Amino acid sequence: MELTQTNIQELYTFTRKHFVEHYDVQTELVDHLANDIENIWEEHPKLSFQDAQDKSFKKFGIFGFMDVIEAKQKQMSKRYRKILWRFFKEWFTMPKLVVTLSLIFMIFFFLKLSYSKYILLGALLFLAIFDFTNRYVSRKNQQEKVHKKEKVFLLESMIGETRNGFTGVAFLNIFHFVNLSRVPFNTLENHWLLLLSFSATLLILLFYVTAYLIPQKAEELLIETYPEYKLAQAL
Repeated sequence: MELTQTNIQELYTFTRKHFVEHYDVQTELVDHLANDIENIWEEHPKLSFQDAQDKSFKKFGIFGFMDVIEAKQKQMSKRYRKILWRFFKEWFTMPKLVVTLSLIFMIFFFLKLSYSKYILLGALLFLAIFDFTNRYVSRKNQQEKVHKKEKVFLLESMIGETRNGFTGVAFLNIFHFVNLSRVPFNTLENHWLLLLSFSATLLILLFYVTAYLIPQKAEELLIETYPEYKLAQAL
């Protein structure tokens, strides 16, 4: 006995009701449930679809799909980090290396200015607010898509919303560090200024890659990660 297309759609609805938001995770669970239900029917052919579904779901334990969701999140976080590193390391190869070095020296000479600390504090605060606002808007858009039952993939959510929660928090931490520092930048030795310039450049590049570059390449990355992405969007 095989599942009908209606049964498959009911399984998708079932996974959404159990807090599985992302389509790729839903699909994996639906495939597992469908195969298990068919195996259950081989042993109990008179069992209804609903009863077979409940019997299969109980095998996931008291936490339901949560363990599967967490495992997929860890798996996709690992892939996201690989994507991030792939784009990030390009800035240390020619010709982008020239831009990177230019940025380091621009920041170096900027830190030699008398009021560089206060300008830097203002810039960090602005970037932190901008980043958190951008993440809030992205999160709201994702929630609207889920509410409309549109197909949202886990990697898509990470690209548009979380970005591993790094940049905004990093900006705030650096803001507090700079604010509490009582040593003017322009009084530091050149080697310390170069170290600060290099660190600031890394943060700027990371912000650019996560906030702009990867989102611009989102569809390309989703197609690369999910062979079924284009088909899912067309349905």
